Amino acid sequence: MSITLTTDVLQKFIFENAAVRGEFIDISATWREVLSRHDYPPAVKKLLGQMVGAGALLSANLKFNGSIIMQIHGDGPVQLLVVECDAELRLRATAKLAEGAVIADDATLPAMLNANGKGRFIITLDPADKVPGQQPYQGIVPLDGDDVATVIENYMLRSEQLDTKLWLAADDNVSRGLLLQKLPDHGGKAGAEPLTQEDALETWNRAVILGSTLKEQELLETTVDVLMQRLFWEETIRVFDPLSPSFHCTCTREKVGNMLKMLGRDEVDSVLEEQGHVGVNCDFCGQHYDYDKVDCAQLFASDEPVAALIPASDVKH
Repeated sequence: MSITLTTDVLQKFIFENAAVRGEFIDISATWREVLSRHDYPPAVKKLLGQMVGAGALLSANLKFNGSIIMQIHGDGPVQLLVVECDAELRLRATAKLAEGAVIADDATLPAMLNANGKGRFIITLDPADKVPGQQPYQGIVPLDGDDVATVIENYMLRSEQLDTKLWLAADDNVSRGLLLQKLPDHGGKAGAEPLTQEDALETWNRAVILGSTLKEQELLETTVDVLMQRLFWEETIRVFDPLSPSFHCTCTREKVGNMLKMLGRDEVDSVLEEQGHVGVNCDFCGQHYDYDKVDCAQLFASDEPVAALIPASDVKH
């Protein structure tokens, strides 16, 4: 039986005098907010729900004023999964399915997103306050793994040279996860004896073994505080103040207007001629924006810079 919480929690911790840090997350309330705006097949819900937990876990480890955007671009019945999380752990997510896609309840990640071996996993770091000419950092790798956790672990090792382990679980009601990461430095308290490579590896291996006892159903049914005690009761752990992830969509009428400008005047005029107005729905939250002929004329009369919306919202013809 799943436990329903109204407030999400992300709990960071470190192993004392060891080069291992960790995070537990229960982001179920945010996940339910995402699902209240979308109707996805069960297999897609499971994958996107796991990405929601992973997005917040990775974002909490970044010393970065901006947003982390995780995307899986697929070449099967699922074309795109996106999770965006900012420095305040405000998060939104969406999925895009191929037209007419039929997805079995037990469909796997490779079957949905890597059917022809052309799937890609992308992480983008988008600064909040860009200086002129600054571009977001983007890492792109082949879709390497049979589940979300393995895909991210392989990315972190390949692109960031960080040993990372993830355990993720999600259903219609709950999204929870655990992240463990082997720190590049010796770790421990200031003034403590540096760990030898052998000691550091032993601590890391022990932490991973403990994490690996965690089963998917246990994650779905157990609160963060109970999981922490159950897994690491024999370890010396330092626990930090909990953080509170939440749902938040950054779409605005201005951003949607910029997206229409990116489409170009000819495209927008063709929609106006056909429909008499341009309707746009945000892929993330479902908010509807409507532009009549006067609105569109004002858009293209403006000299304001164009800013991209990731991913672009759907223009309704």
